[in-house]
Amino acid sequence: MMTFLSFFNYWVVIALMMIGFYCVIARGNMVKKIMGLNLFQTSVFILFISAGKVVGGSTPILRDGVEVYSNPLPHVLILTAIVVGVAITALGLALAVRIQEAYGSIEDDHLGDEDDDAELARMNREGR
Repeated sequence: MMTFLSFFNYWVVIALMMIGFYCVIARGNMVKKIMGLNLFQTSVFILFISAGKVVGGSTPILRDGVEVYSNPLPHVLILTAIVVGVAITALGLALAVRIQEAYGSIEDDHLGDEDDDAELARMNREGR
């Protein structure tokens, strides 16, 4: 039991990653896919922060009596990744809104049908 609890963060990462991956692959709604992508991305953030934590480590400030320091680089990289993730989410949602306006749906199945219908109509006008 102690082994399971010592790796609890990594079990959470695996669970969140698989749930997010399932949402991206199995769902047809674009907003649900974006939510799944955010969940997957959050699991990667937790993975990096968990890997960057040093047990018994102190902040990287020189002091007397401190021998073990934690590396601040993973935390800085995650802050940058959060900003990039928010920008990607905003772009994805903006694209979903534009697709909804253009096609009237954000379901993958409906978009493929509409594209096929538009292609057939274009071919009929050209006389093929």
